[in-house]
Amino acid sequence: MYTTESKNEHLEDKNVQSSIIPQTLKGSNTSEHDKGEATDLSKTKETKPQFEKKSSCPPQGSLNKYITNGVVLLMIWCMCWSFSGPEVLPGGNLFGLLIIFFSAIIGGKLLELIRIPSVPQLPPLLGMLLAGFTIRNVPYLSERIRVSNTWSLTLRNTALTIILIQAGLGLDSQALKHLKGVCLRLAMGPCLMEACATAVISHFLLNFPWQWGFLLGPPLSFVIGAVSPAVVIPSMLLLQENGYGIEKGIPTLLIAASSLDDILAITGFNTCFSIVFSSGSILNNVLASCRDILVGILIGAVLGIFVRYFPSEDQTRLPLKRAFLVVSMGVSAVLGSHQIGLHGAGELCILVLTFVAGMNWSKEKIRVQIIIKAVWDIFQPLLFGLVGSEVSVAALKSNVIGICVATISLALLVRISFTFTLMCFAGFNLKEKMFIALSWIPKATVQAVLGPLALETARISAPHLEPYSKDVMTVAFLAILFTAPNGALIIGILGPKVLTCHDPSKIKVELTNLEVH
Repeated sequence: MYTTESKNEHLEDKNVQSSIIPQTLKGSNTSEHDKGEATDLSKTKETKPQFEKKSSCPPQGSLNKYITNGVVLLMIWCMCWSFSGPEVLPGGNLFGLLIIFFSAIIGGKLLELIRIPSVPQLPPLLGMLLAGFTIRNVPYLSERIRVSNTWSLTLRNTALTIILIQAGLGLDSQALKHLKGVCLRLAMGPCLMEACATAVISHFLLNFPWQWGFLLGPPLSFVIGAVSPAVVIPSMLLLQENGYGIEKGIPTLLIAASSLDDILAITGFNTCFSIVFSSGSILNNVLASCRDILVGILIGAVLGIFVRYFPSEDQTRLPLKRAFLVVSMGVSAVLGSHQIGLHGAGELCILVLTFVAGMNWSKEKIRVQIIIKAVWDIFQPLLFGLVGSEVSVAALKSNVIGICVATISLALLVRISFTFTLMCFAGFNLKEKMFIALSWIPKATVQAVLGPLALETARISAPHLEPYSKDVMTVAFLAILFTAPNGALIIGILGPKVLTCHDPSKIKVELTNLEVH
């Protein structure tokens, strides 16, 4: 019994194996054919849903995304209209701000699309400036797109706050300690010299009173004397990434000096601004300016120490909280100081606050800077769009434009010559000195903020000074228009040709081998 069953089982196994072998051979011979059919089927299956998705209703993909974003913007406009009514209609402030904002963004993007072989990219802020200028000078648009002076002034002061926060956070204490003397000379000397030259030239060419000449230029307050970090810093970072001039720390030097240059310009402007628009004696105004400076430094140091330790390291979303505190304190300091009459205190408060706080943030400071940069990306189109919209072609006279251009050109020659002379004692060769002197040309951000400030104040408190204020505004506009693109081109073209290139991985950029004299 056992033997019969085992034989039967053995025969069944053979039959199963014999039936499997042909199928296996058959499968191996037809595998390619089956795979081809499977592939065709899979393609058919994949193609069919895609075809159905393209012709589906409602639409999918990019079209759906565009429709959704458009509806979101429309609903935001509807909500604003429900709250403010006519403010979001043509002629209202919100409507004007939205049009200027999006027009400035489009202008900046269009300028980025203009690419000439072997020529560096032009700064987008130029396109933003021209967009605002176009809106102001096209008859149909200028009648319907308006922003009140109060709104414009508040937004420009807020933009100034963001600029100062970036400048304070951008100061590297170690690099400043190492570069010390040469950095201070580069930041203060050319700025003061160009400011004095602008004051003298504007007095004789533009027939400015001496105090207005000093408001436009000199040692204490200057619109024209400030260099633009918005143009200089990105250009220097690009050169630094490619290894140009890093052995002697030229990009680091110019980045640090540009921030200090703006600090000096803004502080000086506020001092002369209070002198021009006040009725007291010059001595009292100078003492009041010194008081504002001391108050700003003290309050900034206290707030900076507070932000160094609050919020603490163990909290979540630390960079976001720090960025919010810095921005909110900065805006409150600038706008609040103007409300209580301490005009120069708010700006210095921000600089001291951010510098003191950033010294204890180490690597976390970079994350805070990224957030502040995102905030600046919002305010930059507003700032340059509003500045461009302040300039009217109908109000400009041809002789005034020519005189303003001559004033800017002569002042720039003085600045370039003096910068070259100062760098003769800093251990640079001839080509490097030429590059540094020509890199100190671009002007944009400070001029965009401070240029219209005198005009707004004259309209409100001193209408008899409005003609001088318009000339200051014209000079600031033309300075941005001519020096920002030309400065960016000079840095981008001249840098790789005259600076020595080294491997960035072999040289520590923060602390360079620059000899300090």
